Amino acid sequence: MHITLPDGKQLELPAGATAYDVAAQISERLAGDAVAARVGGELTDLLTPLNDGDSVSLITKKDITGTEGLYRHSLGHVMSQAVGEFYRAKGYSDDQIKRGVGPAIENGWYQDFDLPEPLSEDDLPQIEALMRDIIGRKLEFSRREVSRAEALDVFAHDPYKAELIEALPEDEVVTLYAQGDYTDLCRGPHFPSTHRLPTAFRLMSTSGAYWRGNEKNPILQRIYGVAFGTQAELDEYLHLLEEARRRDHRRLGKELDLFFTSDVIGPGLPIWLPSGATIRRELERFIVDTELKNGYQHVYSPALAKSELYKISGHWDHYQEDMFPIMHLDQEELVLRPMNCPHHIQIYAHRPHSYRELPIKIAELGTMYRYEQSGQLTGLSRVRSMTLNDAHIFCRPDQIQEEFKAVVRMIQEVYEVLGFKDYSYRLSLRDPQDTEKYYQDDQMWNTAEAQLREALADLGVDYYESPGDAAFYGPKLDVQVRSALGKDETISTAQLDFLLPQKFDLEYVAEDGSRQRPVMIHRGVISTMERMTAFLIENTAGNFPFWLAPRQVMIIPIADRHNAYAEELRAELVAAGLRAEVDTGSDRMNAKVRDAELKKIPVMLIVGDKEQEARAVSVRERTPEGHQERKGVLFADLKAELLTRYQTRA
Repeated sequence: MHITLPDGKQLELPAGATAYDVAAQISERLAGDAVAARVGGELTDLLTPLNDGDSVSLITKKDITGTEGLYRHSLGHVMSQAVGEFYRAKGYSDDQIKRGVGPAIENGWYQDFDLPEPLSEDDLPQIEALMRDIIGRKLEFSRREVSRAEALDVFAHDPYKAELIEALPEDEVVTLYAQGDYTDLCRGPHFPSTHRLPTAFRLMSTSGAYWRGNEKNPILQRIYGVAFGTQAELDEYLHLLEEARRRDHRRLGKELDLFFTSDVIGPGLPIWLPSGATIRRELERFIVDTELKNGYQHVYSPALAKSELYKISGHWDHYQEDMFPIMHLDQEELVLRPMNCPHHIQIYAHRPHSYRELPIKIAELGTMYRYEQSGQLTGLSRVRSMTLNDAHIFCRPDQIQEEFKAVVRMIQEVYEVLGFKDYSYRLSLRDPQDTEKYYQDDQMWNTAEAQLREALADLGVDYYESPGDAAFYGPKLDVQVRSALGKDETISTAQLDFLLPQKFDLEYVAEDGSRQRPVMIHRGVISTMERMTAFLIENTAGNFPFWLAPRQVMIIPIADRHNAYAEELRAELVAAGLRAEVDTGSDRMNAKVRDAELKKIPVMLIVGDKEQEARAVSVRERTPEGHQERKGVLFADLKAELLTRYQTRA
């Protein structure tokens, strides 16, 4: 048979030859360096038989980009072999070790086991050492094709593998891969030999997992590992994990007394403690002030409505499974709202409007309820009760461009205050290949998408398109903010909607006296209060800017005789609108400073005899570069400085 190489050269090989044979025919050195191949553009291992006419591109160990899943999956097989050897050393037989699935995942792999006795995380270093020993044995991965019946015979002792095999068609050819004395059911592909596997890996943790994700099935023990092409990449990943742990908003929320959840109240329903409520209140004041300045009218609407409202809007068909169950009261069906927009539509519709009034911008810090699965609930970032910085702009078609651009400019203004520098714009569009989940009106979609592209071009912002991420009623602009851990989070969104005004028969009186249909722009600038607070906790590691810090100033008297002066300063700061406290505890000054730092209080004022005599303070405050100290600062000057910083949200 003939095989074509990337440069167009053809090789003649015997029938049944593999990519390894291709490498060997080119050169002995290439056969030693090759770890995988692309056949017709598809990643495969060196052991899979080729077909006549295949185009083959070889991948060497020097260039394994794109093969991460392949070597991570191969490491999973090595780990599975190591677990077997670990239990054999304890006196168990191979038949007592049963295995579920073991796929490669992002950054690593996992493998599920039914073991004769549970593994502890203290056992993982020993299994990792066995893996390195197996890699050092230079065991070749061998591929074997067998019938379904033969495969069932090989795995007669393992009900999990047998279940997977029995689900295959009777005439299915089954592939087995082996290294050393270990054989597993697997489609592949794999590296050619264990000694070619990168050794930058780490076993991370174990957990329980239902077989095939079904809670009616047995719970297996899942072992997670991570692997990278180089030790430097692994070290960077482990550093990021440690940084993520340090910044985890759930941990910091507990340490800083920001929020908690109660089993009696229910999961996903966070309670804001005084310090957390202060952060939320400052965010709410900030966004409301910004919206009022930009012509928005703030309203309050109930968090409850008749189900009919959401049936008209279309949310019932698209989001019913995420809504709380219906409440039957006085022959009516009521539901907790999952969205605010139908309520704002009713506010617009409650009286007639002239074209002169438009745009009408209705804003609300609207609380919504969504029935998230309990396993998906996470601190403040994934909850069942959330308050969205929500607004809806009702405008004429000729106003779409300017109003949409005004939303983008407001987002940029808000990000400047919040300190967000690294963000990108994603234009989320309908998927032209899968239109069933969207409202069926091609002209509406084409018009809406063209309007957004034109507005973004006029603003001169770079953006990328994402087909399939639009709302069911229209395209949207999502703003992706890069977190301190390098993850993109959707913080702001602006959606163009021709559909809901039509569904609710909204109108305005045009200049010529005719009745015309307005257009809606749905927009949220700082997401929900819960999600934004979680993001800020993690992005700042709890070191909030002065205006947001729940405890802004800690006054530390050096000795008890300075307590009265400290209390006098605190009273003045509080009267000016700042958040200040005095540490009158019995600890020494250095211990009080350390305590204030642990509580992440941005400004500490230290007062002693000299400060009291001059009505001054010594200042120690947190800056991006570290701590800055100033001595003998007049208190009146400092108060004015801090007040300006707070009021300008510097």
